[in-house]
Amino acid sequence: MQAEQLRDTVINALEEVKAQDISVIDVKDRTSVTDYMVIASGTSNRHVRSLADSVITEAKSKGVRTANVEGGEVSDWLLVDLGDVVVHVMMPATREFYDLERLWRDAPDLGAAGSE
Repeated sequence: MQAEQLRDTVINALEEVKAQDISVIDVKDRTSVTDYMVIASGTSNRHVRSLADSVITEAKSKGVRTANVEGGEVSDWLLVDLGDVVVHVMMPATREFYDLERLWRDAPDLGAAGSE
C-alpha cells in the first residue's frame, strides 16, 4: 500500500470513531523515519484507545502488517507506528503540552483531508 493510501485509510478510521482535530503533516522531506504524521485528539482515555484500535483494525483489513503501538492501556497518548504513517492519538491537554504541530511547523500541514 502506498503511503498516501495508508494516510487516507488512517484518516477514515479516525473519522469513523469521531476523532477530534485531525491534523496530517507531510514529513517525508524532513525525516527518513516516516512520510506522514497524523495527530488526532480523543475525548477520554477510552476514546483515545478506541481511536488507536480503529486505526490498527482498518490498516490490518487493508493488508498492512502489524502496527507497533506505544502507550499503556490507560494512556493519554498512544502512538501507532504503521511505517509510512505514524499516528499520535492524544488527550487535548497532552496534545497542547507537547505541541507536535509546532515541532514540525516547517513541514506542510495537509489538514484533515490529507490532500496537498
